[in-house]
Amino acid sequence: MKIDFKSAVQRLQNCDDVLILTHANPDGDTLGGAFALLQGLRQRGKRAKMHTDAPIPPRYAFLAAGCAEDCFDEAYIISVDVADKKLLGGKTQALYGDRVDLSIDHHGTNRMFAKETYVESDSASASEVVYLLLCALGVVITKPIADCLYTGCATDTGCFRYSNVTARTHRIASELISCGADHAQINTLMFETKKPGFLRLEQQVLSGMELYADGRICVLTITRTMLDDADCGDEDIDELVALSRQMEGVRIGATFKERPDGSYKLSLRTHEDVDASAICAVFGGGGHARAAGCSFSEDRDTALQRLLPVLRSFLKEGTAR
Repeated sequence: MKIDFKSAVQRLQNCDDVLILTHANPDGDTLGGAFALLQGLRQRGKRAKMHTDAPIPPRYAFLAAGCAEDCFDEAYIISVDVADKKLLGGKTQALYGDRVDLSIDHHGTNRMFAKETYVESDSASASEVVYLLLCALGVVITKPIADCLYTGCATDTGCFRYSNVTARTHRIASELISCGADHAQINTLMFETKKPGFLRLEQQVLSGMELYADGRICVLTITRTMLDDADCGDEDIDELVALSRQMEGVRIGATFKERPDGSYKLSLRTHEDVDASAICAVFGGGGHARAAGCSFSEDRDTALQRLLPVLRSFLKEGTAR
């Protein structure tokens, strides 16, 4: 059931012994929002802890600073930046998928898996939503909280470059900097620091680039072998996904990412005249208008043959959003 902002604030005021969940393969937004919420709830005198299905990538380890683990039986469960319980990850979904009390999200395609859901689909990131909720709760935005929220806002907007950015996004970022967020260091770590293997991986991925529809569709493929050879992990993939739509003339960028079981996740990035979320919905996925995803159980070539006619049809329709 959807609830409004006031009701979401009330739930946070009344809850205690809170378990906060992120999506699997956690990124800066789900982690930044979750750690900020954890600290905010603790500041209000509540017990809170966090759980991720996969280890936190090293580049995001600083977000956990000052968030000592706590041990208690959870009485209330919140997910942050999770649009579908399947995104929690296998083990987490089995344990908590049907027990989530409140989903805090910014995906318009949220599957409403939680008992109650607060979604702001116009927000550029889940961290933006968490910031507003924490302020309404009377939480003081300390430097550690500001660092978490700034990381979430920056990473989900491509350092404030994507079309999901609004004037409010910039105002919130300004407030977070005023509260002590180390924006320069965070931006350097998130967007300018690459390990040596990443550059080898980037070279491999770009060498296999495929173009269709007179160069308006770009397809990239990232296999497990590529990741292993470059000593990279899933946390290194997001930067490569953004490359798929950066070539002049490309309207749709599609990146196939091989999972350990041999299936493929598709990450779609589009420009303003094509709705990525609507495309991925055809295959049971979802997301945002410019960034969305879905999954394919078959091999990559078969998945591509299913995907291309749909991409071409959306190019013809010019489905703006």
